[in-house]
Order: sequence, then C-alpha cells, then structure tokens
Amino acid sequence: MLSRKGIIPEEYVLTRLAEDPTEPRYRARERRARFVSKNGNCNVAHKNIREQGRFLQDVFTTLVDLKWPYTLLIFTMSFLCSWLLFAMVWWLIAFAHGDLAPGEGAAVPCITSIHSFSSAFLFSIEVQVTIGFGGRMVTEECPLAILILIVQNIVGLMINAIMLGCIFMKTAQAHRRAETLIFSKHAVIALRHSRLCFMLRVGDLRKSMIISATIHMQVVRKTTSPEGEVVPLHQVDIPMENGVGGNNIFLVAPLIIYHVIDANSPLYDLAPCDLHHHHDLEIVVILEGVVETTGITTQARTSYLADEILWGQRFVPIVAEEDGRYSVDYSKFGNTIKVPTPLCTARQLDEDSSLLDILTLARGSLRKRSMAVAKAKAKFSISPDSLS
Repeated sequence: MLSRKGIIPEEYVLTRLAEDPTEPRYRARERRARFVSKNGNCNVAHKNIREQGRFLQDVFTTLVDLKWPYTLLIFTMSFLCSWLLFAMVWWLIAFAHGDLAPGEGAAVPCITSIHSFSSAFLFSIEVQVTIGFGGRMVTEECPLAILILIVQNIVGLMINAIMLGCIFMKTAQAHRRAETLIFSKHAVIALRHSRLCFMLRVGDLRKSMIISATIHMQVVRKTTSPEGEVVPLHQVDIPMENGVGGNNIFLVAPLIIYHVIDANSPLYDLAPCDLHHHHDLEIVVILEGVVETTGITTQARTSYLADEILWGQRFVPIVAEEDGRYSVDYSKFGNTIKVPTPLCTARQLDEDSSLLDILTLARGSLRKRSMAVAKAKAKFSISPDSLS
C-alpha cells in the first residue's frame, strides 16, 4: 500500500475511481444489497457449504486465496514440522544404532556428532536446506540413514516448490494490476449521433499496456418470470461500443465507452425520473485483458446504481496535444458538463422524432445567440492603438 500511495494520487487509491475533488460529490443512496461494489469486489457471501473437502482437492489455489497472515503461518509451520519430523527420525536411527551412548555403541556411527535430540534437529535443518557446517554427516554404516537422507531431500524440494510458488502467485495476482485501471465514478446518458447513449470513461494509469483489452456490460436487477419465479440476480448482457466499434479497445489513453440505447437495450424504457426510483437497477462493467509485462490475464470491475447515472451530461475532454505529444489530464477524468438532452425515454424518442427536431432548433438558436454576443463583444472592444 505504501508503494501504491507513493505512485498513484490519493484520490485514486481508495476507490480506484478518478474524479475531480473540486467537483460536488454525489452520494449514492444506500440500498439493500449491491452485487458489485465500486472497487470491483463482489458482494456475495457463500454460506452452508457442506462439501468443504472440495477445497482440499485444490490445495494450491486454497493457499493462494488465503489471507497473508494465514499463508505466512502455513509457510513457517510447513518447514518447522518437516524439520521436527525428520529430526525425530534421525534421533531414532541414532538411538537404535547406539550412537547416543558413545562408550557402548558401535565404532562407526550412522550420523556423526549426534548426541541428543537438539543435535538431530540441527542435522535435519542442515540436510533439508543444504547448509553443511561440516560437523555432522551420514556414514556408510546404515543404509536406512542413506534412504532417509534421500527422502528428506525430496520432501524439502517439494515443500520449497509449493510454498515459494504460492508466495509468488500471491504477490503477482492479476487483481493487483487492476488497481491502476480506473473508471469514472458516474456514468452519463446523453445524445451521440442523434441517439441516446449510456456512456462511461475508463483509463489506465500505467504506461505498460493491457493487451487484447475487452469490455463487457451487464444489467443486474431483480425480475419475476411470467410463471411467477423470482430471479434475484437477473443478468442481461449489453453491447458496448467505442470509437472504432466492438468490444476490443486500445487503452493507450482514457476512452469513453458507450452503449446505444435502442430497441434491444434493457434501458430502452428508462426515463430521467426513473433514475431515482429504480432501486434494483445496477449496471456492472467488466474490463478484461492481458498484462503486457507478466502475460497474466487481469480483470477490473465496477458498477453503477440508478442514482449514479447522470442524465443530460457529457464527459469533458482530457486529452490535449502539447509539444508534439498527447497529454492526459487525469484531474478532469470524472468531470462532466450539461448538454441539451431530451427528457424522455429512448422509445419515446424513436416514436416521436419531433422531440429531436425541437432540440436541434433550440441548440441552433442558442448557437446563433452565442455567436451574436461574441460579435458584439468584438465590435465594441476597440484597442487604443486603432484609435490613434
């Protein structure tokens, strides 16, 4: 967390959402349950799982999914238990051969310099971690000791491979890379190409690319089938588009991803007044791609509730050309401006095209008025040099 706070600005660290801190903050009203939180965590609790043994069939994934304190505890205990187990075996071999009583035992011991359990424990550590201090070693006297030496080396290599692989996978998990993939805190609905569109902005804070990035969107809501079956989490896929079309995106700079609200869209009958009444409406956005530096597939998620969707607003431009290169101003990542948008559903807009014509005329008159004001200002702003 210290490294993330040092690299990423503070407004991006906590919620993985970029926005202008000077803009007014919109608080989403609490509702009973949220399927996906703003930072991408799924709000689902698994209860009454009777077949717990299935987790033990995939021990490696179980170890990777554990929290760090439990992983480090298992990491330490696995080595300590193996050292103690083989220390007991070495002590029994020395005891059976009579090496613990030098005056009564054989002339050649099985393991040299084994006099107590402590020395057997030290010898077990030396064998398993290949630290040879030179004071203790296995002789040719006992073939069983040679066999135990081979077994302990194989067991030690297996423990090293499993535990080190688990630690590596936990430090290189894909969701760590997803922390630098950001979404706008609010989504907007406005006109684009004379059609109502649902839009959001997505960006990547790192210079390393996300290869083959794809984005998907789903509407999650509670529905009831005609037969009376209640579906608490009914998921409907929604096609997303970007500047070049399709789901594949080239995320070298922040992009505005939009969905055209047409007759096949579940938002076709959504009106501005409905955004404050649809408590069960939730739009989940999933961004998935391959990390360029590691080759691991990563996934970033977020969601938008009904009161987190702004009607009649548009994202401000944040990409500009400076000194022969493009620069991105992330301080304006979540900023929006109001634009003329009909206060009706997409269905009503398709059925009555005059609503769009009225909006076009109003926009044209507003543009003419602004041009007239600009000309008037230019006419009366005469410099002193021109008078002379």
